[in-house]
Amino acid sequence: MKKIAVITMARNDEFFLNKWITYYGGQFGEENLYIYLDGEDQPVPARAQRANVIHVRRIAEQVVKAEKRRLEFLSKRAAELLNDYDLIIGTDADEFLAVDPNCGKSLAEYLSRKKITSSLSALGIDVGQNTNCEPQLTENQLFLQQRTYAFLSPRYTKPSIIAKPLRWGSGFHRIKGHNFRIDKNMYLFHFGCVDYQMIMQRLNDKDRMATGREKHIRKRFRTINYISKEKKIRTGDRWLKIARIFQTVFRPVYALNKPSMARWRLVVKLPERFKKINI
Repeated sequence: MKKIAVITMARNDEFFLNKWITYYGGQFGEENLYIYLDGEDQPVPARAQRANVIHVRRIAEQVVKAEKRRLEFLSKRAAELLNDYDLIIGTDADEFLAVDPNCGKSLAEYLSRKKITSSLSALGIDVGQNTNCEPQLTENQLFLQQRTYAFLSPRYTKPSIIAKPLRWGSGFHRIKGHNFRIDKNMYLFHFGCVDYQMIMQRLNDKDRMATGREKHIRKRFRTINYISKEKKIRTGDRWLKIARIFQTVFRPVYALNKPSMARWRLVVKLPERFKKINI
């Protein structure tokens, strides 16, 4: 088995960090998780246990500058960790990398059998609340047992997995100077839009608002609106395959090493088997 570490950096995000630790700790062992807390005022997540939690001195900056600095920092940490690990997975606290249950393999088993020379992406699944039929999220059930719909957003088809020192762009959205390859059996679930009330709570966070994150957070309502107002929700695995091909072929003109859906808003009903994924 390959030795794999997972890294993230967060601030004021204990809800998702606890979920992140439980999930990735179950996949790779908590001792292989590296959580960088943005600010010495940040509490250690309740479920941290054996995870490596490192406080980083807080530099209050506007969102664009802060995000660039955050990913430069994480890219350097990943490069250092590659002295001891075969692969590094980098995600935000609300992002969860998973293998299709049809494969019958854990994430660790699947990645250990993959030949990865530089980086690997999973298909981005932006899970959102359908306000027509889905109630507020509860903590005592898995996310994918409470949410059934998603927007197939190229923003979350990220090169999260690296096998050598590379430089992630802001938000892990690309690898600078490198192309990307989307794995046919892997998905990156983004849960930042999973609950309307949760987004509202973030808008009331004065710390986030002080660094210019209001516009960034309000964008999350778009996924909920797309899902809730879409009249033609696609069903079936063929749409996941089509999205994967589409994102491989189409690129935005301003960043040819990023995937694109060329303004196609593809909303899908997630396959029933995804409810088995322990997130």
